[in-house]
Amino acid sequence: MSQRAQSNYIPALTGVRAMAAYLVFISHFAYVFDEKFPHSVQRFFNEFHIGVTIFFVLSGFLIAFRYFDSFKLTKAWFLQYLKNRVARIYPMYALLTIGAFIAYHFTQSPTVTAGQNPVVMFFMNIVFVRGFFDQFKFTGIAQGWSLTVEECFYFSAPFIFLIATKYKKFYIQPIAVTGLGALLVFIFSHVNWFGFFGNFTFMMLYTFLGRCFEFYAGIQLALIVRKQKLDGTSKKKFTYLGFFMIFFCVWIMSALTIPKGYEAGLHNPWGIVTNNYLLAISITIFFYGLLTETTFLKKFLSHPFIELLGKSSYIFYLIHLGYMYNFIHHGMNSLNDYVFELYDKWGVDWHSPFEYDSLNLLYAFIVLNIVSITLFKLIEEPLNHYIRKSDFLIKNKARNPENESAKIKA
Repeated sequence: MSQRAQSNYIPALTGVRAMAAYLVFISHFAYVFDEKFPHSVQRFFNEFHIGVTIFFVLSGFLIAFRYFDSFKLTKAWFLQYLKNRVARIYPMYALLTIGAFIAYHFTQSPTVTAGQNPVVMFFMNIVFVRGFFDQFKFTGIAQGWSLTVEECFYFSAPFIFLIATKYKKFYIQPIAVTGLGALLVFIFSHVNWFGFFGNFTFMMLYTFLGRCFEFYAGIQLALIVRKQKLDGTSKKKFTYLGFFMIFFCVWIMSALTIPKGYEAGLHNPWGIVTNNYLLAISITIFFYGLLTETTFLKKFLSHPFIELLGKSSYIFYLIHLGYMYNFIHHGMNSLNDYVFELYDKWGVDWHSPFEYDSLNLLYAFIVLNIVSITLFKLIEEPLNHYIRKSDFLIKNKARNPENESAKIKA
């Protein structure tokens, strides 16, 4: 990694990861806010899936910022690039996916396998291909569908860079990629193959072909700022403008009619346009502010504790929904029963600290973060370092410029 990239390390971008993961967490449990708030509040929080878009734009930016000026499609470069991507994403995903199928053995939860052969579904999950099928996208670790999108981008990025530098057709690329997705829908919407590119909503919201603009927006930001000195001296207000625009997009989606059979305004055609395009642009403006300005929000996101939460947010994202959360939730229900048994024994009529859904959600949030930080420190970070320093895919070089010593982690 060049000295330029090291000196331009922006801790706030790591803090943003935590913000994105927590937004997704809120979106999955927005129903809790219907207890004491107007339904419009629940609808607003239900659109906090925008955390996924934040991840996608951030990935596009970081990969381009790190690799655009140095990429070369040689075998050695590509293997090193893939090695770094595997080290960053795969170990925890594989371990937690194995955990999901072990849990399935005991719970027989139909959501894990979608009623299909568990061995086949495990294979489809472990190699990410489940994300290409509408009927299978939420199997295994449900929220892991987004990793299929990420992996498609990782494999595509070097070729995106090549076309951008050789043919100068960067702005046409997302149109062509989404056009390919539309072509696949036209072909396979008439083929009953477990929803493989079976409809436009699935293609636009759950595949790289539909969501490529978010990554291209991040790439464009990297191309804009890579020659700038990111010293935080800009006095413009892009940080707060972008932040406001992000939640304006949330409001738009929360006000849209939810199509029958779906759960959010995101699934409305105008919601797709808002999420995939207007929101991506808003996030890019927000990131540009974080990179060039010094604001209270940037200082908050750069705080060492928030930075730690950001580093462990990948694990948090993978465990906040599914068997890990269910285990915590079951534990709190058991505690609630135990507390009331004690009250009966004592002859008192008190409230239990575990009888309120909103408080239980807060407890689960805290426990999930503790688990995430622990797994990050004990497993994810050591495995990441081990794989990068190993001879996996390509022999390690002691002074490899792509080693984890680089400050910016894509």
